[in-house]
Amino acid sequence: MINNPHQQLIDLKPTKEFFIGIDSDGCVFDTMEIKQKEAFCPMFIKHFNMQRISKYARETWEFVNLYSKTRGVNRFKALLRAFELLQERPEVIAREMNFIDMTSVKEWVNKETKLGNPTLQNYALEKNDAVINKTLEWSIEVNKIISEIVFDIPPFPFVKDSLNKMKDNADLMVVSQTPVEALIREWEEHNIQNYVSIIAGQEYGTKSEHIRYAAKGKYEDNKILMIGDAPGDYSAAKSNGVLFYPINPGHEDASWKRFYEESLDKFFNGTYAGDYENLLIKKFESYLPENPSWK
Repeated sequence: MINNPHQQLIDLKPTKEFFIGIDSDGCVFDTMEIKQKEAFCPMFIKHFNMQRISKYARETWEFVNLYSKTRGVNRFKALLRAFELLQERPEVIAREMNFIDMTSVKEWVNKETKLGNPTLQNYALEKNDAVINKTLEWSIEVNKIISEIVFDIPPFPFVKDSLNKMKDNADLMVVSQTPVEALIREWEEHNIQNYVSIIAGQEYGTKSEHIRYAAKGKYEDNKILMIGDAPGDYSAAKSNGVLFYPINPGHEDASWKRFYEESLDKFFNGTYAGDYENLLIKKFESYLPENPSWK
């Protein structure tokens, strides 16, 4: 377990005028689809006894994690959201599905901000609750499968160019809800880890906390930028009163090209905030619906 993760972020000292936080899965790397479809979802069906409704479980899981406004949400919050949506589905009700009671997981998620396996392992030892144990087993197996199958996926085009362009004027940091171990592995595989001062994953708290502890008050608000592909990234920026650059799902290459050729210069020269940012965010929000098609 990472010792005093918040303190590590608090201790970061500015070395440049600007700060840029960068999400990883689906933002720097095209890893969202393979992780969700080949690791998270199959293990969701396996560990939570979804065999009877596997078709709807898969469709619901992918909606929650890839194709809606909860895209990129922490895995344990995604788990609860998928249960919630499935329990409402008429097709699922018609199949007389008996769902596992997730109350104990919900209680943990509501009180813990560092939602990762280390904190869940400690909680499992403390509680000795069957559903907490099952959730931990699911999460551990997801990580194992990801470590086995997710490799040789390079950053999106223009990411390395952008990192090179960012580094002279900005302190950079990974802001993610992926486990740190997986983040380090992926960034090191493609030799881009040295661009960032720290790789913060789910063990460091929420994305909003990452920005608050690492950057807020150390840089001017209009000189702090969060780059991300999910509404949670946008929320993390706005909850701290800082700027956001969207990587549009399904249009990542074009988003990074625009960032490299146009948006980063605007951020550095002080013309990004206002109409320009608002236009980008409005377009971004049009890609991800709030409600599924079956509602």
